[in-house]
This record gives sequence, structure tokens and C-alpha cells, in this order.
Amino acid sequence: MPNTLGVPPGGALDLLSLGALVHRLDTGIVPFRKATEGRIHVSGGEFNVAANLSDCFRMKTGIASAMVDYPIGDLVAERVRAMGVRPFYKHFAHNGVSGPNIATVYSDRGYGVRAPVVFYNRANEAGALLKPGDFDWPAICGGGVRWFHSGGIFAALSATTPEVILEGMAAAKAAGAVISFDLNFREKLWNISGGLKRAQETIRKIVAQVDVLVGNEEDLQKGLGIPGPEVAATSKLDPSAFFGMIDQVVGQHPGVKVVATTLREVHSTNQHSWSAVAWIDGKTYVAPTCELDVYDRVGGGDGFAAGLFYGLLTGASPEEAVKLGWAHGALLTTFPGDTTMATLEQVKAFAKGGSARIQR
Repeated sequence: MPNTLGVPPGGALDLLSLGALVHRLDTGIVPFRKATEGRIHVSGGEFNVAANLSDCFRMKTGIASAMVDYPIGDLVAERVRAMGVRPFYKHFAHNGVSGPNIATVYSDRGYGVRAPVVFYNRANEAGALLKPGDFDWPAICGGGVRWFHSGGIFAALSATTPEVILEGMAAAKAAGAVISFDLNFREKLWNISGGLKRAQETIRKIVAQVDVLVGNEEDLQKGLGIPGPEVAATSKLDPSAFFGMIDQVVGQHPGVKVVATTLREVHSTNQHSWSAVAWIDGKTYVAPTCELDVYDRVGGGDGFAAGLFYGLLTGASPEEAVKLGWAHGALLTTFPGDTTMATLEQVKAFAKGGSARIQR
């Protein structure tokens, strides 16, 4: 596609994410209250995008985040390195008792008619303590940054995290980067961070700096205060309601050039219909619909964002960029954990209509 986003042709980092790192304790199909063991996944909405772009799409990525100097921090830092993501940490010392902590996410995957259950402990979270001045943005961006990404979960953590986002966006924009933001509206987080009014005031201020916006209809309504669409969707896979809200989004924020989201119809925990849509420079694009056999649904949206960004970073056509995001998000739901285990070749093959026939 023509480089209407103004993506820089090169730089030390293809993408830099800003957000809080978390670790997820996953007990598989066993409900947490009955669990005797589980897996540990390292995650964070913003980190997931950087990790996916590095590991699957072979891009140079970084994460600016809080790091706590204790064994959980050591584990998280090791996983960040394993995904090939360059870290830029503000370090915090743990007091040996109460923190600061790296947040914990507890989950089970559910099964069939039993839905997954996810809950959190974000008490005394180091990421929420981040404030302007904690990162040396000129040094981080000095070698060139092509894309900067953050999200609504990090924005909701405290009064200071939105200011860190704005500070990082300003530095990245000065370096020529495209700016993206995933609304990722989480009502429980905003309820303890000032409620809906503060959420919308905060998010609007951030989105005023954004080129690429990721978010579904609920994110747009609650995060930006956009009224619901006049056109009612006939199903979760019907893009008409989402597209019906774009004029208002762009009217509020004329700098936004791309708005995109996934579409998912949940038939059971393990059977989903999956698609994706995007509005790019005034035109609408809809990915195919596929039927997913879901192993672990967490991270599918971040998988879509990573594939979409890859397409836009590499000059793919809008149709191809949306399909790459759709394909990678679909594949990600077939792996355990929040980050990718797919290869670029698998993503491209599926985006072109590949199948699950055995590869020999």
C-alpha cells in the first residue's frame, strides 16, 4: 500500500511497546479452585504485540516496562529475552514482603459449555508506579523507532501511567514513528482508577496522538464515549455496527488513519467463528470467516494486532495486512499461552487460504 501512514523505512527498532509485564498462572481445563498445578505464561497486552512481531514476524522490537528485582522478575525477564524483545526497564527493588510486584493473572481455559475464568492480583504493581521521567526516551528512540504501541490496560493502572504513555508517544513521534493504541477497555481496572468519566477523558487525550487504533464496538463506546451505532449488528460477525461508528471516531480524532478489530462468535469455549475488520484511510476491509478449534483464547486480539502491524510496516496492501492479522490471531488461539508459537510461513500460508493438512 502507499505509505500513507508515513512509516519510516528503517530504524534500530521496528516497534517499541510501552506497558506492564504480567505473569499468568494457567491451570488448563481444571478450574483454579481445584488445581494442583499450572503453567506460567509471561504476558501483557503491549508486550504480546512486541513478542509476536519479534518471534513470528522476525522484526526488531523492544518493550519499555517496570521490572522488579526478585525471582518472579528474573523469570519474566528470561521470557522477554527468549522472545527476542529488547528490554528497557525501570527497576524496582522488592521489599521481601509486600512488593512492589509483577502482577499475577490467574486463569483456567474452560472447556465446552464451561467458559474460561480469568481474575487478577495487581496489588502494589510495579507497572502502576511508572511515572514521567522514568525512561530515557531520547536514548531509547535515538537509533530510530518505526512504530510505537501502547494500550488501555496500562493507561488504567494509575494516575501516572497515562502521562508516561503521552511522554513516550511524543518522543516516538518526534523520531518519526507511527503511533498505535489498543483501547482494551477493562471496566474493573477503570472502576478503581476514577471510573468511566476519567477513563474517557484520559483515553481521548491519548487517542488525539494516535495514527492506528485497535478496538471493538464496546471499546469505542466505553473508551471514547462514542454513541452506539444506529445500525444493529445481525451477529457478532456482522461488521456493520463497527463500521457505523467510524465516522464519529474520525470526527473526534481526525488524526486516526486506521481503526481495526477482530470479530468473534463464541459457540462454545472451544468452537469460535473468527474474522477481522479494518477501516484504513477511508476504505473498509473484511477478512474471511474461519471456524476455530480453540486451545487457549487468551492473546488472540494481540496476535491480530501484531499481524496487522507487520503488514502495514512492510508495505502490504490493506487487504493483505488485515488477512495477516486475522491469520496470525487465529493461529495463536491454537497454542498455549499469550504469545505466538507460529512461524511467518504458517501465517502467510493460512492468510492465502491454507489448510490444516499435515506438512511433510
